[in-house]
Amino acid sequence: MNILLILLQIIIALGIFNVWILRFNKKTKYRGGRAKNVAEEFTAYGLPFWFMVLIGSLKVSLAVLLIVGVWYPFLTQPVAVLLAVLMLGAISMHSKIKDPIHRAVPAIIMFLLSATVAFLA
Repeated sequence: MNILLILLQIIIALGIFNVWILRFNKKTKYRGGRAKNVAEEFTAYGLPFWFMVLIGSLKVSLAVLLIVGVWYPFLTQPVAVLLAVLMLGAISMHSKIKDPIHRAVPAIIMFLLSATVAFLA
């Protein structure tokens, strides 16, 4: 097994868990607009509550599958591709509301990591 690939899978998954579970209701310097939590961030983007639930469920589920992909490698590439697409969506939302670039940095990094995993898998 490729140790770099496994390490990247774990880093991506932990990053997603951090945002969507540990820091869901916490203010960070990366929140879109003037949002103080994830729900406010989706409101700033003009997106409905149900969409936040859908995206959060998808991201957490894909993060779990990325970890499972350590033992079942056939999952890794499609999961990483889907995560990369979701991260492009996050980047586009920051752009949509004209956030300064530093707020999109985590999404950009997660996109690059996901694309790298998709390429290496």
